Amino acid sequence: MADTGSDAGKDTETFVSWREFLGSPYAASLALVCLAVWLHAADSLIVATMLPAIVAEIGGAALVGWSVSLYEIGSIVAGAASALLTMRFGLRAPMSMAAALFGLGCLLSAVSPTMPLLLTGRALQGLGGGGLVAMGFVAVGLIFPRRYIARAMAAVSTLWGISAFAGPLVGGFFVEYATWRWGFVFFACQAFAFALWVVLRSDAGVTRSTTGAVDLPVRRLSLLCLAVVLVALGGVEVSILRTVPSVAAGLACLIGFLWLDERAGDTRLLPRAPFDPWRPTGAALLMILSMSIATIAITAFGPLLVTAIHGVSALTAGYIVACSSIGWTIMGVLVSGLPERFDRPMIALGMTVVALSILGFLHAVPNGPVWLIAVFAAMEGGGFGLAWTFILRRTMALAGADEVQRVSGAIPTIQRLGYALGAAYVGIVANASGLLSIETAADAAQVARWVFVSCLPFAAIGLVAMSALVLDRRGKSQQQ
Repeated sequence: MADTGSDAGKDTETFVSWREFLGSPYAASLALVCLAVWLHAADSLIVATMLPAIVAEIGGAALVGWSVSLYEIGSIVAGAASALLTMRFGLRAPMSMAAALFGLGCLLSAVSPTMPLLLTGRALQGLGGGGLVAMGFVAVGLIFPRRYIARAMAAVSTLWGISAFAGPLVGGFFVEYATWRWGFVFFACQAFAFALWVVLRSDAGVTRSTTGAVDLPVRRLSLLCLAVVLVALGGVEVSILRTVPSVAAGLACLIGFLWLDERAGDTRLLPRAPFDPWRPTGAALLMILSMSIATIAITAFGPLLVTAIHGVSALTAGYIVACSSIGWTIMGVLVSGLPERFDRPMIALGMTVVALSILGFLHAVPNGPVWLIAVFAAMEGGGFGLAWTFILRRTMALAGADEVQRVSGAIPTIQRLGYALGAAYVGIVANASGLLSIETAADAAQVARWVFVSCLPFAAIGLVAMSALVLDRRGKSQQQ
C-alpha cells in the first residue's frame, strides 16, 4: 500500500508537457470535452449577437430577458441532475441525450415564427448545454489519468476564452451574410454530430457506480424554476396589478425552495443558511447571487440597446458582450498562481472592479462612445477573473468539512440562478421604462439608463456581502 501511494504521488507530480498530453491516447477524449464546452460557451454569445435581428424579424421585445432566464433555468436543472445521471447510467447515454436535446432546441429556435416558440427552444438548449458542460467536467475526472487532469482543465479554460471570441464572430457572420436561423442550424448540426460521436466511442460509457433509481429533487427544482418564470412573467405586461403579484409569487416559490432544501438532509442542493451574510459560505453565495443579478444586463439587453442607440452592426454588438468573457479569461489566467495570502485582497479588488463597471455602463451605454462600452465590459469580466479563483478557494477554506462538496456544487448553481433572476428582473425594468415603444436613439438611451440604474442596488448588496467574506478571519487560522 505504501508503494502504491508513493507511485500515485509521483504520478500526479510528474511534469506533463503539452506535447506529451496532446500526443497521448486521451487527445480524442479531450476533443470530446472541448466540443461540449464549446457548444455551451459559444451558444449564449451567438444568441446575444443575433438577438437584435431576431426581434426585428419575429418581434417579442418584451420577452428578451427570457432568452437568458429560460436557458439558465435549463442549465440549473441539468447541472443538478448530471452527477446523479452519470452515476446511474455512465457517461454515454446522458451525454448523447444532452447533445440531442441541445440540437433539438436549436432546430426549434431555427424554425420559430414567434418568440415564445423560440424561447421553448432556448429552454431545451439550456437543458442540453448545461448538461453537456456539467458532464464534460465529470468526464475529465473519470476518463483522464490524474497526471493529465491539470492539462485537461487548462485546455478547457483556454477553449472557453476562444469560444468567447469566436461566438460573436459566428453569430455576426450569419446575421450579416445569411440569416440568424442558419446560426441555430449550424449549432444543431454540431450537437447531433457530438451525440453520434459519443455513441460510437468505446470509452464514452464509463462504468456505472450505482444501480438504484435516480433520486432527483424534482419538487425543489420545480419550485426554483417556477420562481424564475413567475418573476419573468411580471415583465411581459408591466402593471401594478400584474407585475407585483407575479413577482411576489415568484419570491414565495424561491423561499419555498430554500425552506424545503434546508430540510432535505443529505440530499440538500445548497449549504445550510445559504444567504446568511454572517456565515462565510452565506456571504460568498449572497455575493455571487447579487453580482450575477447586477451584471447580466449587458449580456441580455446590451446588444439590443447598443444597436438601437449607436447603430452598430450585430458583429460589433456581439464583440462588446464578448469582451466580458475575454476579460474574465485573461485575468483569471494571469492571477491563477497567486498564493492564499492574496485571497482577500484579490476578492475585494475584483468585486470592486465589477461594481465600478456597472457605473461605467450607466454612462457609456446611453452616451457612448462604443469603444468605452467595450472597455467597461472587459472591466466587468476582468473583475470576475481577478476574484473568481480566490472566491472558490477562500469559501472552501471557510466551509465546514461536511459542506465543502455541497458549497462547490452550489457556487455555479447560484451563479446561474442569479443570471436567470437578473434577466427576469431587468426585463421588468426595461419594459416598464419603454423598451416596447422605442422610436429613436434617445428613447433607447433612456431605457438603458433605467436598466443600469436598476442594477446598482444589487451591486451594493454584493459589495456588502463581499466585505463580510473578506473580513471573516476564520479562514486564516484554517490555512495555517
